[in-house]
Amino acid sequence: MSAAPRLVAVTPGDYPAYPIGRDQSLDGHSFVKWQTARWLSSRTFKLASWEVQGMARALFDLCQTERPIGTLPDDDEELAAMLRVSQVRLRELRAMDLGPLRNWSRCLSDGVVRLAHPVVTEQIQDALDRRAMAQLSKEQKAVAVRLERLRKALLANQISQAVVADDLLIRRMDEWIEATHRGNRTAAVYRSAILHAAQSRWFGREDWSGG
Repeated sequence: MSAAPRLVAVTPGDYPAYPIGRDQSLDGHSFVKWQTARWLSSRTFKLASWEVQGMARALFDLCQTERPIGTLPDDDEELAAMLRVSQVRLRELRAMDLGPLRNWSRCLSDGVVRLAHPVVTEQIQDALDRRAMAQLSKEQKAVAVRLERLRKALLANQISQAVVADDLLIRRMDEWIEATHRGNRTAAVYRSAILHAAQSRWFGREDWSGG
């Protein structure tokens, strides 16, 4: 006769840490992908009732408004309210192998126990990464425009084309302007940058006459 399985106490500290911070959010310009092929091949879609499938999809959407995003409360009362069922029915749903909470498991976020789903977490992280890349692209474009304007300002002040083509110098001057001036970059601001570059000997002698 085999021995009965030994029960092991689980404390909140044993739960994995949720990888997304509570300060992260998805604004109206960010979206989480719904992978149709992945959903159609899942056991939940193939075997669960339409009611359960609807609840599962609702939880996927609702978790995007929670904190941290992509998680659900580990609380029967809150979950029942979210799914519009009684707490008795919610406990039944949580106990089901093919219920709407299939593959949701406990995790820890800033000391609070939450529920997370590996696929949902993956998709939330993907949305955040895509947003970060989009923001980076915007910042890169802004920098490119700023540097081009600086080059034109140098040419307008009789700085040679060879100097203007020096990327290291241009970035050095741009960083100095960013650190010392706020607001619009006026002709006076560019003139100050040129004087500072000359005084700091960033130009060669033949590149700056002081005129």
